[in-house]
Amino acid sequence: MVAHVSTVAFLGLEARAVEVQVQLAPGLPAFVVVGLADKAVAESRERVRAALAAIGLALPPKRITVNLSPADLPKEGSHYDLPIALGLLGAMGVVDAETLSGYVVVGELALDGRIAPAPGVLLAALHASETDRGLICPEAQGPEAAWAGRIEVLAAPDLLTLLNHFKGAIQLTPPLPGEAESIRGGPDLREVKGQETAKRALEIAAAGGHNLLMIGPPGAGKSLLAACLPGILPDLDATEALEVSMVASVAGELGSGRLKRARPYRAPHHSASMAALTGGGLKARPGEVSLAHRGVLFLDELPEFQRGALDSLRQPLETGRIMVARANAHVSFPARVQLVAAMNPCRCGHLDDPALACTRAPRCAQDYQAKVSGPLLDRIDLHVEVRAVAAADLVLPPPAEGSAEVGSRVAAARAIQTERYKEHGLITNAEADGTLLESVGTPDEPGRKLLAQAAETMKLSARGYHRVLRVARTIADLGGSDRVSRIHVAEALSYRRRPPVG
Repeated sequence: MVAHVSTVAFLGLEARAVEVQVQLAPGLPAFVVVGLADKAVAESRERVRAALAAIGLALPPKRITVNLSPADLPKEGSHYDLPIALGLLGAMGVVDAETLSGYVVVGELALDGRIAPAPGVLLAALHASETDRGLICPEAQGPEAAWAGRIEVLAAPDLLTLLNHFKGAIQLTPPLPGEAESIRGGPDLREVKGQETAKRALEIAAAGGHNLLMIGPPGAGKSLLAACLPGILPDLDATEALEVSMVASVAGELGSGRLKRARPYRAPHHSASMAALTGGGLKARPGEVSLAHRGVLFLDELPEFQRGALDSLRQPLETGRIMVARANAHVSFPARVQLVAAMNPCRCGHLDDPALACTRAPRCAQDYQAKVSGPLLDRIDLHVEVRAVAAADLVLPPPAEGSAEVGSRVAAARAIQTERYKEHGLITNAEADGTLLESVGTPDEPGRKLLAQAAETMKLSARGYHRVLRVARTIADLGGSDRVSRIHVAEALSYRRRPPVG
């Protein structure tokens, strides 16, 4: 007899249908799993054997063959335990095989029969909804699965409870969608003394979704400014929250079924590898640039990152997606992030202070800043110099304007952009391509002349030219102006210049 159970394989944020076929045939007792399974799937034989023994069932003395179809699709992860166990029970006649055909099944089995959480339940639930099936999943992830909509979710704590449900002895209660996570409080802009230019650049970056680079000496407040950025960004809307939660689900970071409401803020250490930043590894998991999707990716000590790791961010910064190609997988993850980077002007960090700067200045600064490639810098819209905070600024009272006031202006500018691009499926000026940008952000005649002159003088690339246009359009939105004027272009160009070396 052959029993069939539906489950999924994850390729990026795509859930591919997989059929678990379990056959009991005469012959020497054996338990074989085929279908391009990785080590975690192959080890499911022992977990399934122990889980069945824990509920008082033994494997039949037959040849057991488990085929994961399609056979040429790589199968990774422990979520195949439960579908294999249910397929085996269906082939043994313990569970009605016809009943199982109406569900997608995911879950890891413990040796005592408990059903443990596994990554990707939200994606599996969405796949089940698309195929008009129910979902069987671990009890702890029932609230996560319930976000998929009107589908039947059987969230069981253990294998025995699930069997009793199928036999009618008990009735599993449908789980309710988990509460959205609370918005975590972060630093307030009132905590930043001085640095008015940097605060203005931070507001523009937040309003238009632009990338930002801060260059300044140690202790100037670069990291604090970056940490304040999520506090002035608008909350995720429903679509964005689902996108962010799907990435977190695949990565196994969606705790207690709580959908994400706060924009992600990721700050990896400068020792992070290319795979850690962009995704990949043996199982092609999402990297930091995807875990920061629709949020902020903060790279402190930018020149200290590996050159190859930094350059691997060039493509996702431009397209909003990252393609991870491996020998056994080719997957795509979303990566629409705001890159905020910080760096010292030189290795010692005190280039502008004659009393502290090293004797190799300005050559040491040139060598240090050259660690970051020109093409990556060209993708950063705002370059701002953060100078050391003067003692006079430190004794001043907190500024009158904090994150709440700046956030309200950012929200108003974002609302203008959402209305402007609603027919194009975009959210911010940073996402607009050149053609669309020129149709909505063409400056007036004085602004065009200034931009043309600056493009020639500053040797702007085509990308750099359009990024200046994007920033100018955002500055106009913050000012409530329908038209981009010369003053908006001038301010945008002021952020395009890199701070002088030496």
